[in-house]
Amino acid sequence: MRKLYQMLLMGAMAHAKWDYEMSMNILRSRKRRWILGLMLLPIILGSIALASSDLPPILGGKEAYSPAFYTTFVFVVSILIGVCAGLITGAIGAGGGFIITPALMSAGIKGILAVGTDLFHIFAKAIMGTVVHKKLGNVSTGLAIAFLVGSVFGVTGGGVINRTLYEKNPVLSDTFISVVYVLLLGFLGVYALLDFFRLRKMEGEVGAHVGESPHGVEMASGEKGLPARLQSARIPPLITFDQDLTPGGKKISAFFVAICGAIVGFAAAIMGVGGGFLTFPMFVYILGVSSFTTVGTDILQIIFTAGYAAIVQYAVYGFVFYTLAMGMLLGSLVGIQLGALTTTVVKGIYIRAFYAVAVIAGFVNRLFALPEKLREMEIINISKAMATTLTTIGNWLFFIAVGIFAIWVIGKFFSNLKVLRGEV
Repeated sequence: MRKLYQMLLMGAMAHAKWDYEMSMNILRSRKRRWILGLMLLPIILGSIALASSDLPPILGGKEAYSPAFYTTFVFVVSILIGVCAGLITGAIGAGGGFIITPALMSAGIKGILAVGTDLFHIFAKAIMGTVVHKKLGNVSTGLAIAFLVGSVFGVTGGGVINRTLYEKNPVLSDTFISVVYVLLLGFLGVYALLDFFRLRKMEGEVGAHVGESPHGVEMASGEKGLPARLQSARIPPLITFDQDLTPGGKKISAFFVAICGAIVGFAAAIMGVGGGFLTFPMFVYILGVSSFTTVGTDILQIIFTAGYAAIVQYAVYGFVFYTLAMGMLLGSLVGIQLGALTTTVVKGIYIRAFYAVAVIAGFVNRLFALPEKLREMEIINISKAMATTLTTIGNWLFFIAVGIFAIWVIGKFFSNLKVLRGEV
């Protein structure tokens, strides 16, 4: 179980690094900033105009999930959620994306809409922030094609399940998504807390980002057991990769790569994440692909997986709230930069503590929301007042924990502004 935690943590770190690079590429480019402005302008202006019109639901009126609907409050909330997710990603180096869907659901957004909106936000950041020519040398075409074929099946399956559950009963859909997050965040939260207590004795030596040890990044040992067995199974068609690192390269069946793609795509479509937190450990620890090749291939899969899931599985059915997505994108661009800069003036042990608290807060939030959902489906028999109270407590605990972290990081940033200016 601990090995699984280390693999997921490594994947979350890799995805956080990608998120930071994409954000910096957008912020440092005047052209990309103009593109972002042009994306925001019609959404906001058009939303204001259309929200007051009496439109049929299929066009996005107030009765539907309304990509056209806009209020200042909704937009500000989405920016704040993006800022908090960015702060966690930048300061901790992992895990920020895990809070977006629970945060949106806590703010009253239906689970399926939160998933679709988060995927669209990831896709928008990916296509705007990717610098393709710098990463082309890292991409294995064969691995990418096989992985994306599997991803199509996984994303389609996840999207169909989410939509089918929603059509059967919207409460069932919310319950299913909440259960998935309870299991994942509960697992990560417990191990993150145990890691914090274990490393507290090494306070002076621990790095700021989760996963960093006194001697660098903690990674699971490069055991060759499973990758060696998979690479020895000569099931056609075979893909050759890592030719630049290994004489003659390594070979693996496209079938195994496609299975990994299907798992990543399914998780992405169900949870509303880009899949990067799974791709990296799967490539390195299961398929035996080098980190060098994994990085470039992972960038392609995030763009494709998030794009296909957001557009084909959610947007065309009305399950993307564009105003929220753009607000989160704006907020995350600011938050991730502040978080990354703050790590230079904050002891790593405190960052780790907040990571554990943030993940557990997300777990508690979704766990406390379940009784109300189960009551509405008549699975458990508790009073409406009790169910509502539990949900409210979970929401308050979540937003207080994330809010305290955000205020603390921003406070550290401004109180150390002179020091940071000297380092930037």
